[in-house]
Amino acid sequence: MRIGLYPGTFDPITLGHVDIIQRASMLVDRLVIGVAINRDKEPLFSLEERVEMIEQECAVLSADTGTEIIAHPFENLLINCAHDVGAQVIVRGLRAVSDFEYEFQMVGMNRALDSSIETVFLMAEARHQAIASKLVKEIARMDGDVVKFVTPRVKERLIGKLERAGI
Repeated sequence: MRIGLYPGTFDPITLGHVDIIQRASMLVDRLVIGVAINRDKEPLFSLEERVEMIEQECAVLSADTGTEIIAHPFENLLINCAHDVGAQVIVRGLRAVSDFEYEFQMVGMNRALDSSIETVFLMAEARHQAIASKLVKEIARMDGDVVKFVTPRVKERLIGKLERAGI
């Protein structure tokens, strides 16, 4: 069984993430969405909320592609998470050349830790390349419409979360 790991904070999951998940699911038998617990980033959504959103958004993709897609929280090294879930491939999404520089360093470090795990880069579709969770949250905070960047379910949760937080 080919197992892929697509890690990120997914705060919130965007259409760019969904695009990468959909295309990555065609490359593997099981795709694990590694939901990073990164206390330095201070996410807007709790870990449980992020996992729930991923599960909701991926249920349809899983049914359409026939690929098992699961969410898996992790707080350890990415390479250790890959070992934990049995992944042979780490999937990374790229939006711009600036992403590549950081990702290139990460691949080198991960290969030094375990050269048997490959990293595969997928470019987001052109219409999704500018989408970043940080920017989506900022647009929503400023009462902008995020419908082009997230699904209707995620938009509803994002607006509700910001209203409850008084932001």
